[in-house]
Amino acid sequence: MTAPRLRVFPAISRNRDPRKYVGELMRVAGFADRNGFEGILLFEGNDVFVEPWAMAQHIMAATTRSSPLIAVNPVYMHPFTAAKFVSSLAQLHGRKVYLNMITGTAASDLHGLGDDQSHGDRYVRLGEFVELMRLLLASPRPVNFEGRFYRANNLQLRPRLAAELMPEFLIAGQSDAAQRVAKETGCIKMQMLPPDLDRGLDAPGMNFGIFARESREDARAAAKARFRDHPDDRELLALTVENSDSVWKRKLYEGQSGELADNGYWLLPYLTFQADCPYLVGSYAEIGAKLKDFAAKGLTTVMLDMVSDEAEMQHACKALAASGMF
Repeated sequence: MTAPRLRVFPAISRNRDPRKYVGELMRVAGFADRNGFEGILLFEGNDVFVEPWAMAQHIMAATTRSSPLIAVNPVYMHPFTAAKFVSSLAQLHGRKVYLNMITGTAASDLHGLGDDQSHGDRYVRLGEFVELMRLLLASPRPVNFEGRFYRANNLQLRPRLAAELMPEFLIAGQSDAAQRVAKETGCIKMQMLPPDLDRGLDAPGMNFGIFARESREDARAAAKARFRDHPDDRELLALTVENSDSVWKRKLYEGQSGELADNGYWLLPYLTFQADCPYLVGSYAEIGAKLKDFAAKGLTTVMLDMVSDEAEMQHACKALAASGMF
């Protein structure tokens, strides 16, 4: 039996220049469409330059097979609105989308939006959001729903979404509340690449970046040239962690040095506010073997941080291809 291929969603490294944002996203989206990626990850938040639903439409109109992974935070919209967007994109392009269900944003942004829910209650709301969205998209009849945060009375979405166009839901949170909601709703649970690379793999999805070359030595040298350490960048991350109650951000931040480990695990891009995840650095063969090992342990879905550069993206593709799972 042929092993299932990995579904990979590239995400561009952190971009602080609004003049380059759309161009970089479109460059990565086009590359992903031509090279067998599932789609592209689109972030949500007060500091995101283009609303992800608008960006998803722009990308789908310019590609032939891309299924974007769209971040959805209940603080920004109602489940009916999100379901309507999913239905609209399906009708316009005949393609499904994936939804990255999140609760996190800066504490100051939550305050500005008037959202004072606790961390745990935001996840209760997220679970209700997913449940109501699924009912609206799948039900041939009007939906009734009674939750703590959402109610629906004979609410119907037209037309009913075809089964093959139903979205898949991912949850990336690392807290106990996030894990509980992922289990209760059947969402694809995501985790960060673990430092030892071998233990702690308990989710079908993983978030990390790849920096690869033909040899291990070349990969490590090129990675260190690309991601430089600077105290100002570390201070930016410290400020964002202080302004957040995200469990995964704190877990990555606390007690980490940023040294490139012998096994290829590297947190410096995250610690210097240049990426939102750890990186895996090594030769094509090394990374390919590790991906194959991850897949044997149940990995199906990857959020892949990528540098928006054609040559660098080709290097990542070679590492993915070496796994035989992409």
